[in-house]
Amino acid sequence: MRILLVEDHEDFAATVAVRLGRDGHSVDVESDGGRAYALLGHKEFDLVLLDVNLPGRSGFEVLREMRLSGDDTPVLILTARSEVDDRILGLDTGADDFLVKPVDLGELAARCRMLGRRRAGRAQNVVTCRGFSYDRAARRATFEGRDIVMPARELQLLEIFLDHLGKVLTKEEVAHRLYTFDEAPNLNSIEQFVARLRRKLEGTPVRLQTFRGLGYMARLDDEA
Repeated sequence: MRILLVEDHEDFAATVAVRLGRDGHSVDVESDGGRAYALLGHKEFDLVLLDVNLPGRSGFEVLREMRLSGDDTPVLILTARSEVDDRILGLDTGADDFLVKPVDLGELAARCRMLGRRRAGRAQNVVTCRGFSYDRAARRATFEGRDIVMPARELQLLEIFLDHLGKVLTKEEVAHRLYTFDEAPNLNSIEQFVARLRRKLEGTPVRLQTFRGLGYMARLDDEA
């Protein structure tokens, strides 16, 4: 997933970004609420992790403006406030989940997976079809009981396609979900990543179609 972490505590933000990056997510960090809201106005994210006490604009204000503008991106509130009224306010304002600091990073990662599943319309971490299996939590792809060995970037690409089955994704959309703002995406490299992933998936029911001039679409072939 492409995640925006809005957090003004630099060390905590760096720790969270590293942890979620190890899970295959692309994480951008913003420390100012006003700048975060402006960024959300012209960039799409799969998930927003939002602190409450922020310079520029509070997390609750950012969330409120997101929902008023029709932005339904899942939002997980991160805050040091433990009062019930604050949790109620966050959820009523439109938050999808709420964690009180100090945060257990394992639980945070699990809640991110849960919100990612919900956004993709899935109830479980595991996608299965005719001997193929992908476990989002374990970041493990198998076919007929054997591991499909692939590096982190290919696993990330596989997860992007599985989250958007039946939808054509342009190269730009794929690059946006693969890379953070600190990285320099190369659209030619997307073709190479897709070609390598397609070779790894040969013989499985996962089909990657290329639509020239448009992009790529993944589907699961349920027919034996």
